[in-house]
Order: sequence, then C-alpha cells, then structure tokens
Amino acid sequence: MVTTVFGGSAPKPNSPAYNEALTLGKLLAERNHSVMTGGYIGTMEAVSRGASETGGHVIGVTCDEIESWRDVRPNQWIKEEWRYATLKERLNALIEKCDAAFALPGGPGTLTEISLMWNQLIIQALPPTPLILIGKGWQTLFNQAFYTELGDYVPQHQREHLQFAPDVQSAVKLLKD
Repeated sequence: MVTTVFGGSAPKPNSPAYNEALTLGKLLAERNHSVMTGGYIGTMEAVSRGASETGGHVIGVTCDEIESWRDVRPNQWIKEEWRYATLKERLNALIEKCDAAFALPGGPGTLTEISLMWNQLIIQALPPTPLILIGKGWQTLFNQAFYTELGDYVPQHQREHLQFAPDVQSAVKLLKD
C-alpha cells in the first residue's frame, strides 16, 4: 500500500510536530506501507526519516518550481524520487498515486492538498481512498465550515470523504490494510 502524507514544512527536528510525523512514518513502515511525501523538509522529512529508519520504502515527490522558489533540496531519507517540473504535476502525483492519504498540521499548501484530493473524491475523479486528517486543528477548521452557514454547501455525503483522528496512532488504526 502506498500512503501519502501531507503536512507543513515548518516543523524542526525534536519539536512535537516533527516527532509526531516521525512516529507516523515509523507506524506506516511497520505496516509495510510505502510512504510518499512531498520530499523536502519539516513534516515531509520527519515522515520520511521515521519510515526509512524502520526499514520502509520512501518516495519523495519533488518539483523544479519549488526548488526555484525556495532554497531546498530533497531530504536524505528518500529512497525513490519522483521529480516533476511543476507544482501542479507534483500535487497530482501525491493525490492520484496513493492508496490512502494522511494530513498532519500544515499551512496553505497542506490545505490545498486536502481540498484538491477531497474534491476529486467528491466528483469521483479518484476511486474511494481514505483521506484522514490528523489533529484538532483540522477538525476545528472543517467544523467551522460544516456547522455554519457554509454547511449548506457541503452536504453530508461529501463530508463523509473526510475522516478525523486526534493523533497518529488513532489515524493509523483507521486504515484497513
């Protein structure tokens, strides 16, 4: 099973967010999942490191546009790099080439990844694929949309494409191998 993990680039080694991502990588590798991330720093590095140190296969999906915009290179834990020219191609690969996806906390980029995958699940451009959002922040954000006047725009059958977990251990338990 190939599992994509979305998340922010901000977490630094030994921070709680980095350690949570590291644990997620380890848990997925222990279940024999290949782990696919955006391939760079922060959450992506931590998940890659956790999976690699546990003997798992790590795919880093990188792109020229990001590296021309930000001085960053693929992290050392990647075993297989899939390189694309554009961010759009990179996003499509992360979303379309996985059997399940997790989202750890992150910023606008992570929200974009969640939204794009969720929308493709809604319109059935993707086969049914678990999309599991980890942490109180995602639950709070989506509850704002679901339980305010925006809720009329998101019927229950669309909400059901998202699953929420309070932590990485609970998130991994939601997966059916």
